[in-house]
Amino acid sequence: MDDAGGAGPRWGGLSQHRQSRFVVAWSFRKSEEAAAPEVVGKTRRRTAGEAGVVWVSDGSASYEKWVGRIYRDPVRTGKVGRPRLARTPGVGLTQVIKTRQGRRVVEVRVRHCYGPEPELAHTVHVERRNGVLRDRLACLTRKTHAFAKREVTWDAAVGLSLFEENWMRAHTALRVKEEGLPGGRRYRRRSPAMAIGLAEHVWSWTEFLTYSAPISA
Repeated sequence: MDDAGGAGPRWGGLSQHRQSRFVVAWSFRKSEEAAAPEVVGKTRRRTAGEAGVVWVSDGSASYEKWVGRIYRDPVRTGKVGRPRLARTPGVGLTQVIKTRQGRRVVEVRVRHCYGPEPELAHTVHVERRNGVLRDRLACLTRKTHAFAKREVTWDAAVGLSLFEENWMRAHTALRVKEEGLPGGRRYRRRSPAMAIGLAEHVWSWTEFLTYSAPISA
């Protein structure tokens, strides 16, 4: 994605939990190589304790590099000196590589790099999320008057949009059948935050604007 505000191109990346559609981490930097380690690092910290994380990315070499570097753990042997690092168990990476002729995709190839393989190797959900961001945020389009010249403005706009998608917007694909709902409804509407177990209801703008969050040092 390019910033049309005169600050030069900015590349973005995000990680998304496929089943819940919850965006776990995101970053926008001057290059994809600079954004990737932040996305992967935040994802590992925020999913600490999970049995395994299976990554599916596009064919970018940045994600292959940084998933391999960040998901490593020391092997303790009791010997003196720095322990060697080994790949974190249960972590896998599969890449979906698209070949284009102009704007048309002519070939899609799946390359499994290492670790557990995903049930379905595709990036359709994260690509849809990128498309929604471009549609709702004019500062993400190449020819626009909605400039975002400062990084803080850019991060605030993208962060607010992703927060709304995670916590304040119900997704039809996430609804569950439930008895006894008011109004004779048969399905309970859920946001990604509800689907992943972080919320019990779809948040409103009033709740968001009046929520008292602790300030960390």
